[in-house]
Amino acid sequence: MIKDMATGIELATLGHRIRHHRLDRGFTLDELGAKVGVAGSQLSLIENGKREPKLSLLQAIAQATGTDVTDLISGEPPNHRAALEIELERVQTSAVFRQLGVPAVRVTKAMSDETIEAILGLHRELQRRESEAIATPEEARRANTELRLKMRALDNYLPDIETLAEQQLKAAGHTSGALSHRTVSIMAEQLGFELIYAGDLPHSARSVTDLENGRIYLPPASIPGGHGLRSMALQAMAHRLLGHTVPTDYADFLQQRLEINYYAACCLIPRGAGVAFLQNAKKERNLAVEDFRDAFGVTHEAAGMRMTNLMTTHLDTRLHFLRVDADGAISRVFENDGLPLPEDVTGSIEGQLACRKFSARKAFDQQNRTTEHYQYTDTPAGTFWCSTQTGATDAGEFSITVGVPFDDARWFRGRETQNRATSTCPEESCCRRAPSDLTTKWKGKAWPSARVHTHMFSPLPRGAFPGVDDGEVYSFLERHAG
Repeated sequence: MIKDMATGIELATLGHRIRHHRLDRGFTLDELGAKVGVAGSQLSLIENGKREPKLSLLQAIAQATGTDVTDLISGEPPNHRAALEIELERVQTSAVFRQLGVPAVRVTKAMSDETIEAILGLHRELQRRESEAIATPEEARRANTELRLKMRALDNYLPDIETLAEQQLKAAGHTSGALSHRTVSIMAEQLGFELIYAGDLPHSARSVTDLENGRIYLPPASIPGGHGLRSMALQAMAHRLLGHTVPTDYADFLQQRLEINYYAACCLIPRGAGVAFLQNAKKERNLAVEDFRDAFGVTHEAAGMRMTNLMTTHLDTRLHFLRVDADGAISRVFENDGLPLPEDVTGSIEGQLACRKFSARKAFDQQNRTTEHYQYTDTPAGTFWCSTQTGATDAGEFSITVGVPFDDARWFRGRETQNRATSTCPEESCCRRAPSDLTTKWKGKAWPSARVHTHMFSPLPRGAFPGVDDGEVYSFLERHAG
């Protein structure tokens, strides 16, 4: 829709309001034009939203039609018919409609409201289907890569969300220590929500927010790892606090997911307390993910990721974070310290195999997995020190790594380690090609049966909230609506 850039007035709505008042007074275009000193053809352009009138002309039109300028420039259509015509013009100038290559429907006086409403119904369905279009794996990887690069440029730090979290914590009375479930409940109550733990939560959803009745449904409190429930509740609240609307595309969905995760992290490890803890540990040359984890009662992964939020901006330390599955695939990553990581043609790192020489993979070989594995790794980009902790879920084993360039290792516990490795990745000879002696001995004499990852053939789920079964969610809400 065309707008007056200076005032933000939508010219189509303005034109309809002028026409409404002209017809209400019984004036033709030429008659009103004579009263305000312009040709009727000029008024026609204004009424059709094709030309922006000067303020002096608006004042003359208002006086001639017995109204005032504020009424003319109101953003509300003057009647139902005008609202229909304005919406039709809007949808017919959208990118979705233009891609069809079909001519726009021209509204005439003889066209009934029912006809326009039927056409608008088709447009709305077209827009709905477009918003539910399936994102290809390549599109998803590109969107994820763009978001990762954006966050790297920001040093993984979002000050506005940090401030918002501090305000919400203060309002709930939280001052120090690990964030309790009770405080999270108070934060929800202040937003008008009640936390309810339901054993029949839809399989496709981690949580469900009932906007109508002010309820946030979470899995049962008996699920191992209570920190997860706090985080899920905070994420659900974040959607409301951050003003999120239904995602317009996959990139928007990823951005919203990042923001709600960030908000939850800010609440579980508040900026002020988190920075003070890290600064003190750095002063004592005793920085450790496990200490940070235990101080705030979060997971090792959450503590490691929170360090990436705070340490560059507040401690002038660049670092990297990796979550790597037991098969070597990188499932989560952040780096702003130059660690060389594998990329596909889209620039995506997620899903790529980490070097076998990295601490993230060597840690799986350790007999004692209860303590962190420390290691220095020489790479083409320099030497990096890393701390890695392994864990396991129903989906399999994984490792969490936080690391820094060699010079910054002096601030961390475990810097004295004698574990050392050399990685020349992405060179094939580093770890992606079998040793020449073994190749000579076994080439042509082995026939492994490959394990095919099912996700390779699975399209990304469609819908505004990918992977969520609307029918399952609505049935759940209906069961609990009483």
